[in-house]
Amino acid sequence: MAADHAILNVDDTFTSQINAMTTDKYSVLLPTYNERENLPVITWLLARTFTQHNIDWEIVIIDDASPDGTQDVARELQKIYGEDRIQLRPRAGKLGLGTAYVHGIQFATGNYTIIMDADFSHHPKFIPEMIRLQKQHDYDVVSGTRYKTGGGVYGWDLKRKLVSRGANFLATLLLRPNASDLTGSFRLYKKDVLLQLIQATIAKGYVFQMEMIVRARQFNYKVGEVPITFVDRVYGESKMGASEIVQYAQGVWRLFLSI
Repeated sequence: MAADHAILNVDDTFTSQINAMTTDKYSVLLPTYNERENLPVITWLLARTFTQHNIDWEIVIIDDASPDGTQDVARELQKIYGEDRIQLRPRAGKLGLGTAYVHGIQFATGNYTIIMDADFSHHPKFIPEMIRLQKQHDYDVVSGTRYKTGGGVYGWDLKRKLVSRGANFLATLLLRPNASDLTGSFRLYKKDVLLQLIQATIAKGYVFQMEMIVRARQFNYKVGEVPITFVDRVYGESKMGASEIVQYAQGVWRLFLSI
């Protein structure tokens, strides 16, 4: 009888998690700049993933005045999927990743927010596991990590790998955030949590993602991690340069002195 009762409890928990998923809505914030080739495919992958798992969704495209016609592609996608699923919220120019989220979240209608890249670096196939883990533990943030068993990086040269590893090591050494991947940008947030973290975060560039996790720990939010495979962009060029690396080091030092 005890065993039967335990099985029933597990079934009830699983059922309640599934029911909760069907009542939740997930807004994907998708910053873009010159992503004309990538945007239709990542949108299709997201739509397929959400539909297959019966998850309510929308995509908020925050385009920074791309000269390659990214916004024209976004408008065509609105005709295909509907403006209730695809929002286009352009900006006047390249204003930074952090401010892109600030701009996009004000239009998001979901109670959960997913941030990710539009260039296939982050595959939507990991999203259902992120949602499952969040529901199981009531995490405030679930971060995709490249640096736990099951995760990895593909397509980077040795220099880029060393930069990423070095950035994570520096922040871990000085800030002790208890997270394995501080510079990743594939995450699931409770919307109200993301709003508070954005308001508290000072950095706007490459260091933005690291500071968000550090702030989450500062506010005692619960953070979970899901191993992901990161694949270097298929089309277009990387937007990270030497100036972003310098800004990151400066941002880590500033947080070390202030937190």
